[in-house]
Amino acid sequence: MRAVVQRVKESSVTVDGKVVGSIAKGLNVLLGIAKEDKEEDIIYLKDKIINLRIFEDLQGKMNLSLKDVEGELIIISQFTLYGDCRKGRRPNFMDALGGEDAEKLYDSFVQHCKEEGLKVETGVFGAEMDVMIVNDGPVTVLLESKKTF
Repeated sequence: MRAVVQRVKESSVTVDGKVVGSIAKGLNVLLGIAKEDKEEDIIYLKDKIINLRIFEDLQGKMNLSLKDVEGELIIISQFTLYGDCRKGRRPNFMDALGGEDAEKLYDSFVQHCKEEGLKVETGVFGAEMDVMIVNDGPVTVLLESKKTF
């Protein structure tokens, strides 16, 4: 499971001209799911994201987590995070999990985040989405449950 995590001042997702999810200060998470991902990957990545100390404290140091600042979370499915571009010019998506299986893991990830008491918004799984992100910093980190990078 991979995530691009961006600290944001605000973020929203629009589908067919209608805003389906929006947050104020918090984290925008683009989430990719691989064929081999399991519940352990969900737990690891959820814990890492909500406890990641990328918000500034009173001294301006990144010492605070999403939970510490009572931030919000928007989670957007992004299968293209598993695009392998090492050969040729067209990404290979063979490692990405698709369909109902991916949607179940995505929904489980969202539910686990909600159980942490956070405000959690989402996009629409599999939909064509317009994502508005107002980066804060900018601060962007890459995470992966398999820890290959």
